[in-house]
Amino acid sequence: MSSSNCKRRIVGALAALGALLVSVAASANPVPWQMNLPYGVTRVSHQIWDLHMAALWVCVALGILVFGAMFIAIIRFRRSRGAVAETWSHNTVLEVCWTVVPVLILIGLATPATLLTREMYNATDSQMTVKVTGYQWLWRYDYVSYDGKPVTKVPTIWSRLAWDSNRARQLDSGVSPYSIVDQKTGYHDYLLDVTHPLVIPAGVKVRFLITADDVVHGWWVPDFAAKRDAIPGIMNDAWAKVDKPGIYRGQCYVLCGQDHSAMPIVVKVLPREQFNAWLATQENPARLDQASRTADAAAPKPLPAKG
Repeated sequence: MSSSNCKRRIVGALAALGALLVSVAASANPVPWQMNLPYGVTRVSHQIWDLHMAALWVCVALGILVFGAMFIAIIRFRRSRGAVAETWSHNTVLEVCWTVVPVLILIGLATPATLLTREMYNATDSQMTVKVTGYQWLWRYDYVSYDGKPVTKVPTIWSRLAWDSNRARQLDSGVSPYSIVDQKTGYHDYLLDVTHPLVIPAGVKVRFLITADDVVHGWWVPDFAAKRDAIPGIMNDAWAKVDKPGIYRGQCYVLCGQDHSAMPIVVKVLPREQFNAWLATQENPARLDQASRTADAAAPKPLPAKG
């Protein structure tokens, strides 16, 4: 086989591999073999993605420069071609360049990274606060405040693995995991759905107070760029402002025991008007129950019968 044909075959194979990788990355939502971070739905997640891509392209450029120079030196100045090693010991201009340029690159990447880190931890001016507590192996959500007012009438949300997924994962259940599909969307949600999702409003900055009751867990929703350790006795916080309504999924990312994989996170983001209506439906039963208890307490007690 001629060298030209060999080169053409190598180039064709590399092009096919590149096309395959691009097609796999483009179809990620996420999927196995995803090649990049999710872009997310919050401003912080977009900034993280942009910074990640900037660092990636800097690494690509440096890799091309360094490995290109190395391969040129290996091939062009090889001994078999009669190359003779130089005798100089250093070059001041080159040494200054390869010292100053990396420092400038690091400063250029570290500055936006530092500003972004401050933004990620800046939960001030939140319009809503939700307490998140991790248990083996479920999540508890308590609404603390909304629009500057305490939320006391909404019952606690206990969010555990959906019952159909729980049945399918049992040994000898006879239920195929591939049969666990959301009937409305057709989404294959085995081990990804919960009994009761966390519901929050769109366009509202929500602060999450994250802790745990037994062992260390981790609350993570990739599309929000919200990721914090849930540690017993410690209250960490994260925040997200999601403008696009929808269903967003996450996972516990800390190996917390036997059913670690059975702790999915589902957050349902509703338009603000729909969320307010949902909140009212959660509050009304509690108010009616409290009114009934108050009326019973205020009702006159019957006098004891005379003997």
